[in-house]
Amino acid sequence: MKTLSTQKQARRTARLVNPARLFQISLAALALTAACLASLPTAQALTVATVNVAEQQTLDGQTLALNGAGLRQRFVFQVYVAALYRPTPTTDVETILNSPEPQVLQLTLLRDINSKALTDALNDGLKANNTEKELAAMSATIQHFETFMATGGEGASGDQVRINFQQGKVSVSFKGKALGEVTDPRFATALLKVWLGAAPAQESLKQALLGQKPTSN
Repeated sequence: MKTLSTQKQARRTARLVNPARLFQISLAALALTAACLASLPTAQALTVATVNVAEQQTLDGQTLALNGAGLRQRFVFQVYVAALYRPTPTTDVETILNSPEPQVLQLTLLRDINSKALTDALNDGLKANNTEKELAAMSATIQHFETFMATGGEGASGDQVRINFQQGKVSVSFKGKALGEVTDPRFATALLKVWLGAAPAQESLKQALLGQKPTSN
């Protein structure tokens, strides 16, 4: 009896350490891990209007994930596609507005527009989402921002405006050319409010940038 029991135990041990059996167990564990990772809520790359929005961007070597993207329309005209990138996607607007983490807002133009028209639109958004007192306190920063934005020149459909936010610094490039930067945490928040404030450029775009399904324009 003892010998039979020992033999059964040996066969059971052999099955457990069998290379083929171990390989099957490993595959099952990997499949389970992949399924768990796939169930995590992450922002996916998508197409908005005719623009294929990248899933990631990098800023100073750090990879940023797509938070959300949407279409800016003016009356019946499609103006640009905006895409927001962060280290970790979030739907909390206050986290984005006040974050010291690197963030990128990329605008892909869908029609011809010059830098003056774009700057005027941004100024309208600043006025709509910040008090006169707040704007007055940032007047020097805003003036510097307007000055380097004016050097951008003409833009055409497909051109991109990239706005980097990093620890209170805002830098802008247009058509791949660096235009300039300002360092003022107040202005970084104020500029983000153009799209994410209480009076955004477009409510449906705000919701899209937050990774939410737009419910209105």
